[in-house]
Amino acid sequence: MKTRNIVKKFFALAAAAAMTLSLCACSSGTTTSSDGPTVAVGGQSQTDDQQPAGTVYNVAIIKQFDHPSLDEIANAAAARLDQIAAENGITIKYTITCGSQDDQTVLRQLGDQAIADKVDVIIPIATAAAQIATVCAEDTKTPVVYAAVSDPEEADLMGIDYVTGTSDALNTPFILDMMLAQNPGVSKVGLLYSLSELNSAKPIADAKAYLDAKGIAYVEQTATNNAEVVTAASALIAAGVDAVFTPTDNIIALAELAIYEDLAKAGIPHYTGADSFVRNGAFATCGVNYTDLGAQTADLAYQAIVNGMGGMEDYYLVDGGIITVNTETAAAMNIDYSVFNDMGTVVEVQTTED
Repeated sequence: MKTRNIVKKFFALAAAAAMTLSLCACSSGTTTSSDGPTVAVGGQSQTDDQQPAGTVYNVAIIKQFDHPSLDEIANAAAARLDQIAAENGITIKYTITCGSQDDQTVLRQLGDQAIADKVDVIIPIATAAAQIATVCAEDTKTPVVYAAVSDPEEADLMGIDYVTGTSDALNTPFILDMMLAQNPGVSKVGLLYSLSELNSAKPIADAKAYLDAKGIAYVEQTATNNAEVVTAASALIAAGVDAVFTPTDNIIALAELAIYEDLAKAGIPHYTGADSFVRNGAFATCGVNYTDLGAQTADLAYQAIVNGMGGMEDYYLVDGGIITVNTETAAAMNIDYSVFNDMGTVVEVQTTED
């Protein structure tokens, strides 16, 4: 069975299932425990005369860790579940829980808790969360409808009859086309990413192939935490790169606020895989709208609950096509980005400390 590969990958987490899961919860918003994950609880209820008796569904939304894009997806999924409940006169109860950065044992606890709670569907957000939820649901076949897995095939999430979801696979060549359209003289590109992020593997390979075909040199720098990201960015500046590319890499995204000013001062535009980077100071991206992706994931989750998983695809690719530019960063580098107007729909943003 396909999940055996994933089970082997996360076998070391098995002992974590026996651990007691301590969660802080409230009727709205989020609370944080220093010893555990973050949890939000919510849901849309209708009065008894507006719904068939007993029509109550329970959904577990599991974020891989706190991160602007993952927060956007979770909030959008929750909002769409509220809409679905109102539209259909039913009750959908959901919890939003959050793992800890690079701590997969917490994700295992959250997945096991969802199964113990007998939820109707699990919505894990990001690759590791999806892989671990799939392992947790193997015996019960509880539907797992993941969000924002960039490469479902590489993540071993294909061909599993209780698993589907949305993919935010990146159009790497297009982003590099943007880079060259803005500056045809680019001769050296920095590739900044994390080796621990499965999301980054294919886009980085695609970037290398693209740059090789164009005869453009590249310098790689990898990092696993904020401090290493800052060091890696400094190394790329010292190497004299003309631009930097980062895919939908959560580790780098978490550190964007710490590096964007140094890159801008050096006149090095940072092209990234998600608009959350750009809102935190990166120069530009062309990618998925994560609010739309979260809503589409919620629609799939509801379909899985009411109609079952039969006939559903292995995954659903969410179209991108939105070019997001940070106008403050562009101004700091004196970059004219009007060339992007001929390449797609341009959305202008400014830096916000998400």
